[in-house]
Amino acid sequence: MQTELPLLVKGQENDSSPPVTLIKGYLSQKQKQSLMAEAIFYPFTSPQIQIFGKRHVIPRQQAWFGDTGCDTRYSGLTVTAEPWPIYAHKLKAKLSHDFGIDYNGVLVNQYRNGQDSMGWHCDDEPEFKPCSDIASISLGAEREFVVKHKQTKQKYSYHLASGDLLIMHWPMQHDWLHSVPKRVKVNASRLNYTFRQIQPHFFK
Repeated sequence: MQTELPLLVKGQENDSSPPVTLIKGYLSQKQKQSLMAEAIFYPFTSPQIQIFGKRHVIPRQQAWFGDTGCDTRYSGLTVTAEPWPIYAHKLKAKLSHDFGIDYNGVLVNQYRNGQDSMGWHCDDEPEFKPCSDIASISLGAEREFVVKHKQTKQKYSYHLASGDLLIMHWPMQHDWLHSVPKRVKVNASRLNYTFRQIQPHFFK
């Protein structure tokens, strides 16, 4: 069974729903426009991942920004953090002001249309600060974000529109998987910023 969630929800202790906070329309129109204009110049790439011994190009584009030393690793490859773009850094500061969380890295995914997608996974890389929350900002086309409990397989669906904020609280990454499935009727592009707390110089 897949359940459509209300506009603002946060999983509570002993509650079977995901530990998330969803805030619709978190960004203003001006903030959205500034970020989307800036993103035209992001150094997007489509790296390869290894699945069952074969290399595959991921079905989306990515860019990684962060503080000095806040590098990450993707499919065995270390990705050095690019310097913060102006408006991405302003968004980082806004999240810090509003929620008291000091993020030091952000992964920007670009879904060029509904053919681009993200498979089931959890963000549990060892370089992430243990038990930390992840903030996800959506821009552009509305896309479905689906989460699935690792044990019960219960699914919940969120339709994330431009400017929406979804915070995944711990233990979301421990207990749940999430994905962005293909949607062939979606023709427009979507940007997603996922802000993380990285342990600096983890790979040194």
